[in-house]
Amino acid sequence: MTKIKICGLRRVEDVEAVNRVGADFAGFVFAQSRRQVSPNLAAQLIARLKPEILPVGVFVNSAPEEIAAVVQQTGIRAVQLHGDETPQQMDRVRRLCPQVHLWRAVRVKSREDLLQADRLGADALVLDSYHPTQYGGTGQVGNWDLISSVLLSTPVILAGGLDAGNLAQAVSQVRPMGVDLSGGVETGGVKDQKKIQQVVELAHRL
Repeated sequence: MTKIKICGLRRVEDVEAVNRVGADFAGFVFAQSRRQVSPNLAAQLIARLKPEILPVGVFVNSAPEEIAAVVQQTGIRAVQLHGDETPQQMDRVRRLCPQVHLWRAVRVKSREDLLQADRLGADALVLDSYHPTQYGGTGQVGNWDLISSVLLSTPVILAGGLDAGNLAQAVSQVRPMGVDLSGGVETGGVKDQKKIQQVVELAHRL
């Protein structure tokens, strides 16, 4: 069974959808984007999550102290660093938030990107497609050939342009621990409950 994260939740209806179909991770974006939520809203939504669904906070170049404050306010149980955070900043987050999982996102461009990330000591690597100016949410499919060619010791969560149409191929080729979808389960920029159900059921069969 492949675990699945539905990211960019912003509405009560989104939380109800992941609760109903049993997603493994629920992502809340605190970085500037059209899917950004405030800590207050995130706390309200996370309070509605089933306890077995792990809430993940996505941050881009936030100060470790700011991340720790959001973790405390919202009940986030995993922090996903999706910017240019240094290993020292990662360590600082780890010290400030010892109770949470620490995930490191990588915009994969080369084999060395993967090898360097594997040495960071993260609890998981979120492997996303490379874009020179955007930190994520591009909807572009990543380099599965490159990712699958490198043996990593850190668990992998595959992101980047995934949807019901390519999920099975992605999992078959990369063999990740989990997958991360956002735009691929939206219609008109809004989370689509039918699409969420389809991909969660599919991932759990793979």
